[in-house]
Amino acid sequence: MKRANVNRIITVTANPAIDMTYAVQGITEGASHRVPTPLSRAGGKGINVARVTHQLGYPVLAIAPTGGAAGQTLAAELWTSGVPHTLVGVAAETRRSIALVDTVAGETSIFNEEGQALLPDDWRSLRIAVVEAVSGNRNLPASVLVGSGSLPPGAPADFYPELVRLAHDAGIPAIIDTSGPGIIAAAKAGADILKPNHHELAEATGESSLEAAALALIDMGARTVLVSAGADGMLAFDHAAPGGYWSARLPEALSGNPTGAGDAGVAAAAVALAEGITEPREILRRATAWSAAAVLMPAAGEISPRYQELQDQLIVTWKETR
Repeated sequence: MKRANVNRIITVTANPAIDMTYAVQGITEGASHRVPTPLSRAGGKGINVARVTHQLGYPVLAIAPTGGAAGQTLAAELWTSGVPHTLVGVAAETRRSIALVDTVAGETSIFNEEGQALLPDDWRSLRIAVVEAVSGNRNLPASVLVGSGSLPPGAPADFYPELVRLAHDAGIPAIIDTSGPGIIAAAKAGADILKPNHHELAEATGESSLEAAALALIDMGARTVLVSAGADGMLAFDHAAPGGYWSARLPEALSGNPTGAGDAGVAAAAVALAEGITEPREILRRATAWSAAAVLMPAAGEISPRYQELQDQLIVTWKETR
């Protein structure tokens, strides 16, 4: 079902992957395991965001560089899935990501290839594709720009800040979901929403306190920080409310595959902004419910139809900062 009156959400994935998800009935270290054929699909965090957005009927465009045989496989799967996309051809071979879902222990182990370096011309071509998507199509105007995921080796240090600038130049908000120095750079560039998990947040800021780490990003220039905290749900810090933050969680943690849960949360935030919703509490409610609904699915890039039911079950509270 196509959603009316919502402009296109643009996602950028600089380091896409072929995601392969194996369901394993128990993992024994050092042993051989016989497994069914894996679920294989185009992935990378931004592509997962686009897939969830597309699943729920919102207009979206996924932009990514692809190369080699794996890149051809990724392109073919995106075409089959129907997710609208613009792919930039590069010489570097597209990487692979492997998720082992232990159905006995209820745990998921992920092995992400680092990816190969892109050439300077590749980065320029990727930037051109983003510029055209956010400002060059009057018939399909953009509403939100999302930059997600790791960057390949040798990536420009200002890649994510540049996405924020391109979005703001086009008059639209930017959401950035990455790790390491990219979080700090995007915060200083004034990202409208940053979406790290609690481990990424602590590593990037060097702060042991989650509250102090999130507020540090706000002080640097981020407008809103959504923090995934695993079974504890999600937190929302906002520049307009420095005295506290919103917390949202389910009464009980869900079991399943958490791969892609954060990406579903980013999709929810992007859709909320595209619909004109800017209130952090409402964005948090949607992001937490969509993240939870993703855990119930076998692979990243989709959410359970129970997302509205889960949203109604959320416990949402306001907490004063210490």
